[in-house]
Amino acid sequence: MDVVDGEMKIEKEYDQGFRVEHEGDDHQGRLLDSSKIKKKKQKMATRCDQQYTTSSPPDLPIKFRKRIRALGGSDIALVIQKCLFKTDVSSGHNRLSIPFNQIRQTFLTPQATEFLNSGDNKKKCSEMEVMLIEPSLRRGTISLRKWEMKKASGSATSMYVLVGQWNLVAWRNALREDETVQLWSFRINSNLCLALVKRKAKSNGYFVEF
Repeated sequence: MDVVDGEMKIEKEYDQGFRVEHEGDDHQGRLLDSSKIKKKKQKMATRCDQQYTTSSPPDLPIKFRKRIRALGGSDIALVIQKCLFKTDVSSGHNRLSIPFNQIRQTFLTPQATEFLNSGDNKKKCSEMEVMLIEPSLRRGTISLRKWEMKKASGSATSMYVLVGQWNLVAWRNALREDETVQLWSFRINSNLCLALVKRKAKSNGYFVEF
């Protein structure tokens, strides 16, 4: 295992075993036409918007801050707040997507970004192992990769993904489609770490933590 600017990483050959598809693809792997994909995206977006009415994300819960401080962590920052799609909790996909266009602020060093960019998205993919604090406050490790997901139009969407042990994380924390989650980053001795928080919206627009 090597280190990129204080961040753990591994690089290996593997058969990714995933369909190169977008959230709008059907379960048999056939690409849906663009109009169906657009309608499905609009339905998902509306469903997610109804979960919370405030544009300002809530702060990291106190119990997570205490956990991070007890581990010697610092530089806490919100990476993404998102609705979980079906593919995020599907055991067949085994990954949490982190689309580039939803990332709120940079959480990787230039060296780590360059390293993840070095994979070719086929049989050779660069990945980093990072600590993850789960919603239950359980501490473990998970793999971070960069993927290019092809759309029906032929274009591609860039995203980071959490893989490896993701199915276990989703199962242990009872993650469900349409739930709102936050992914936070922090550092311990310059090493990148992540914390996953489950959120639930009240009718008055204020979030409560699961």
